Amino acid sequence: MSSTRLWGRDAGREVTCIACGETVDRADAREYDKHGDRWDRDDKQFEFLCKPCDSACCHQNREGLEEALVAARAGQTDQKTFLRRFCELTVEDAN
Repeated sequence: MSSTRLWGRDAGREVTCIACGETVDRADAREYDKHGDRWDRDDKQFEFLCKPCDSACCHQNREGLEEALVAARAGQTDQKTFLRRFCELTVEDAN
């Protein structure tokens, strides 16, 4: 039994980790907000990471990351093209 207490619609619910695909109890997951603002909860649907995947993530500021991923066509192009474009975009932003 998890020590985390969930109320309302989350109690007893299962979610899928967006990183590894495992299905876990909601109490054993962490909320992930791709916009980096998990505190603003109005009209949001969160995705989830299991605790091991969340622990493996870098928890540094992600400002601009989602926009860079979209601009580099993450998930829409082959890995080599994506990585080349992502690197180009991040170098441009650093200058």
